[in-house]
Amino acid sequence: MAKIWYVTSAMTTTFAIGPRLLARSAVLLAALLAPLAAHAAAAVVDIRSGLHPDKTRVVVELTEPVAYQLFTLADPYRVVVDLPELDWRVKPRADVARGLVGNLRYGVFRPGTSRIVLDATGPVIAKALLLPPGKGGNHRLVLDLSPTDRTAFLAGVKPPKPPPVVELPPAGPRRDDGKRVLVIDAGHGGVDPGAIGIDGYHEKDLVLAYALALRDALHATGRYEVVLTRDRDVFLPLRERVAAARHAQADLFISLHADSLRDRSVGGGAVYTLSETASDDEAADLAARENKSDLIAGVALDVQDDEVATILIDLAQREAMNYAARFAQTLVKQIGPVRQLRKRPHRFAGFRVLKAPDVPSVLLELGFMSNSDDARFLRDVAGRRAVVGAVVRAIDQYFTDPKI
Repeated sequence: MAKIWYVTSAMTTTFAIGPRLLARSAVLLAALLAPLAAHAAAAVVDIRSGLHPDKTRVVVELTEPVAYQLFTLADPYRVVVDLPELDWRVKPRADVARGLVGNLRYGVFRPGTSRIVLDATGPVIAKALLLPPGKGGNHRLVLDLSPTDRTAFLAGVKPPKPPPVVELPPAGPRRDDGKRVLVIDAGHGGVDPGAIGIDGYHEKDLVLAYALALRDALHATGRYEVVLTRDRDVFLPLRERVAAARHAQADLFISLHADSLRDRSVGGGAVYTLSETASDDEAADLAARENKSDLIAGVALDVQDDEVATILIDLAQREAMNYAARFAQTLVKQIGPVRQLRKRPHRFAGFRVLKAPDVPSVLLELGFMSNSDDARFLRDVAGRRAVVGAVVRAIDQYFTDPKI
């Protein structure tokens, strides 16, 4: 049975649900989410916006009244609304982004909490009001954004109220049954959709399907214990993904992604490993975008991880990077016969998600959702089965290397 990691704090806290911790974790999780249980069935059925002379109004229609918490974040300007975990029955609408709203995202932020993130086009004053339904209507959460100056905006910035803290249990002893421990990370999730394909499909959903299929294929061999960073549509901060690999004392960490580019003619997969210097401008740009995942999800970035900031000079990190490069080369050889790859399929960049200092880590770029051929292949069940089989063969070959 795979272990599953869930985020209980946007900044610092995670706890694992696994065979040994299941009962204890279930009790703790129930206690954390009890205040929100009454709203478990609430659903969002529409999100729309309207322009007024002095403000931009966003209306969120709900089937039931819910509690909410509104706060703002600077650099860039964001308005964030936290709600109980909701059933999102609304499809994305491009016309919501207008006026003072440059972009809008929503989804599960952590178990028990949904989040709406509005990117403001400038400094704003944000107010929220929950209105009862009219005749035959729904409850409405009304968000009003009015223009202001930076000084006034910064004066109103307040950090969100932190959730109850659940301590992360210490890592257990190394396995003695001969099984290798693998952490499979489905990129993005929840309020962070990742890339959006030409067919409207979200990266977060595609890579989750691959992660689940890879987990099942690895379990079928009987040779591996598999830890998933997420097994459903929920957001995880980048540092929590790194923490999952370290806490599991993983032998290998694989992060799955499927990006998008303006040039829709570009297609093919690639494998990325960590480096202080990017292999090319495209790799640097991709890493910069992936490293903004926390920002996209409305996480305050004022707390820096000193360990991550200095990790590249650590000797353990150097050794892990060497092993990661070796696995990347094996992965390229196995995937090449079943999946089109880039001309230079092994690339390098400073991905934060690859910075566990003692765990060999790679980022597998499955392809580009902006390319019609890639999108068709990646969503095809047979294509997914072929890629997953190649990854399993690469893992088997990697761990049979006498130098590992």
